[in-house]
Amino acid sequence: MSGTGWTIFGLSFIFFMTAAGSAMVFLLRRIKWTGMRTAFLGFAAGVMVAASVWSLLIPAIEGSKGGSVPEWVPAAVGFVLGGLFLLALDKITPHFHAAQGTYEGPASHMRRSWLLVSAVTLHNIPEGMAVGLSFAYAAQAGEHSALMASIALAVGIGIQNFPEGAALSIPMAGDGVPPWKSFLIGAASGIVEPIFGALAALLASRITGIMPWMLSFAAGAMVYVVAEELIPEAHSEKHEHIGTWGVMIGFLVMMVLDVALG
Repeated sequence: MSGTGWTIFGLSFIFFMTAAGSAMVFLLRRIKWTGMRTAFLGFAAGVMVAASVWSLLIPAIEGSKGGSVPEWVPAAVGFVLGGLFLLALDKITPHFHAAQGTYEGPASHMRRSWLLVSAVTLHNIPEGMAVGLSFAYAAQAGEHSALMASIALAVGIGIQNFPEGAALSIPMAGDGVPPWKSFLIGAASGIVEPIFGALAALLASRITGIMPWMLSFAAGAMVYVVAEELIPEAHSEKHEHIGTWGVMIGFLVMMVLDVALG
């Protein structure tokens, strides 16, 4: 399969996993969701932190060796720019945090369910960028190990997307939204992943030398989401220890996937 084919496969897979998780609303809408949601939020945070280090920052540093600037510069600058990018999106996009019950961004007359979708969509953006850029980097490197690392990243992101989709659609159904609509909204939250992933991969493949900066940009955006959204929400309810172990397990799973496959 070509580099483009692998990129399409990876981005399609992570979107499919979000949709598959959202489909759980048809089976599990009557369950008590609080503790499970906390665990899944923590798990997603752990996966994203590990992916930021092994799948993005380390390749960014390695890809910068022999360049005109020290190899840590693209990683550091891109990392900060990624965090600033998510901060800007956070400020200009109205969204709702379910665990804290708080609204952020400009005032909006959108229904709370759509504002919740907006919040999930925001942290799906860097996930899609990470997967798209990882496959683009593997295509540039032309190494089997880089391709396997990209597959590991897609699998890790996909695994955490499944409960993420469920964590969006099931509570919505519990609030009275019809299951079919809850499913569609949950699945729609993941559509930004292939869109931003494809755009990032296209940009990185067209501009010589930008790949390390883009990889670290995606890492910074993901770490921002973890620190700003996922960990605080995982600890905002009474099951904070479950959230902490979710982070530990998510980090472990992504680390093992990346090291074992990459």
